[in-house]
Amino acid sequence: MADLKRLGRRIGIWFRRQVPKTLFGRSLLIIVLPVAIMQIAVTYIFFDAHWQTVTSRLSEGLAGDIAWAVESYQDDPSPAAFGKVSRRAEDSMGLSIALQPGKKLPVNRRYSLFAPIDRSMQQSLSDRLDQPFWFDTTRYPAYVDIRVAVNGGVMRVLAPRDRAFATNGHIFVLWMTVATVLLTAVALLFIRNQVRAIERLANAAEAFGRGGDAPAFKPHGAREVRRAAVAFLDMRARIQRHIDQRTTLLASVSHDLRTPLTRLKLALALAEPSKSNAAMKGDVVEMEHMIDEYLAFARGEGGEAIETVRLRELIEQVSEGAVRAGARVSVRADPKLEAPVRPNALKRALSNLVMNAAVHGEHVEVAAQTRPQGGIEIVVDDDGPGIPVERYEEAFKAFGRLDESRNQNTKGVGLGLAIARDVARGHGGDITLDRSPLGGLRATLRLPGALRPAAEPRRS
Repeated sequence: MADLKRLGRRIGIWFRRQVPKTLFGRSLLIIVLPVAIMQIAVTYIFFDAHWQTVTSRLSEGLAGDIAWAVESYQDDPSPAAFGKVSRRAEDSMGLSIALQPGKKLPVNRRYSLFAPIDRSMQQSLSDRLDQPFWFDTTRYPAYVDIRVAVNGGVMRVLAPRDRAFATNGHIFVLWMTVATVLLTAVALLFIRNQVRAIERLANAAEAFGRGGDAPAFKPHGAREVRRAAVAFLDMRARIQRHIDQRTTLLASVSHDLRTPLTRLKLALALAEPSKSNAAMKGDVVEMEHMIDEYLAFARGEGGEAIETVRLRELIEQVSEGAVRAGARVSVRADPKLEAPVRPNALKRALSNLVMNAAVHGEHVEVAAQTRPQGGIEIVVDDDGPGIPVERYEEAFKAFGRLDESRNQNTKGVGLGLAIARDVARGHGGDITLDRSPLGGLRATLRLPGALRPAAEPRRS
């Protein structure tokens, strides 16, 4: 019983692997498979119950007429009697009979491509004739050539094909095939139109998820697809309103906070130098940096246009800041390696990764290369203390601070990795963490091979 269950599971897994993965393929299978099964069943029933029965009856009738002609000649082999039999066969049965004295039956025979014809004729002639015979159903388009060995030679009979078997079988098959092709073509058109509506909805959702928009997208297709499209448009409008409100609120907060900060900076600049004065100046600078970090995380870079840039140049620009911070940075990337990205957004993400590595390590390696599966991979390694494996995902949380495993960045607020992952996912990729060969942390930023530009940039 257990073996049968395992066999059943294996068969089920194999079957699921063979089934088409796309909606178009599965819909086509649902339409075409039943039609094909029905056509095969109807064709089989037609040939088994009708065509073969009719062909057998016709072959038996023809074999009986030939047996009558052979027996009549054997009873009276005189030329006058044969002439009488020949005329009667031609007038009443449509058979052309000729006597070939001194000849023998042919040795070779060509077989019809449709085997049931020859089988039916062979069976009928064998049942009715005691003499050796030979026949050919392929030599003449409109006749069947039948020869029977008689005393003194061979009797040759040319019979119309419609007397030997049903000739409309191929017409039935042709009509069935034409009907199947036409029905399948119509099904293809309808299925393609329905699937196209779902594909457009998926493309619009994907573009919106990557920070773009599809202003030309409109609900169309079946009623259910239209409902889904309308629900998506409503959801997109609600999300857009939320983003606009958040951006406006953050801009107002930024303006309101920067005004008193500016007054504090001015007051500290005019005050007499002292230890407390210097500490307050540091606090003001840190507050400005924190505000910038909050705004960068909330605002994102969704409205930036997509451009094809050379990654090595971008990485080298980002690495300059880490070098100034005192880290040793090495870059490995093909100078001709290009990718369609949002330059400022990607630059900010890489800057966060590289500066994070420079703060926690002394040696940083940045490498960019193409992936075998397609797309681009940018790897940032450092020789710092690293992060425990179980806390990799926690490191991406906004405002997360892993102080016990990595030295605290006094200027940071725990948004560097969160911003970097947000940028990567906005490009359709992602960022993952792993153990670095240098002993510290490895951050891998993956980008897709192609990024469709947004038809209308979305401000967030």
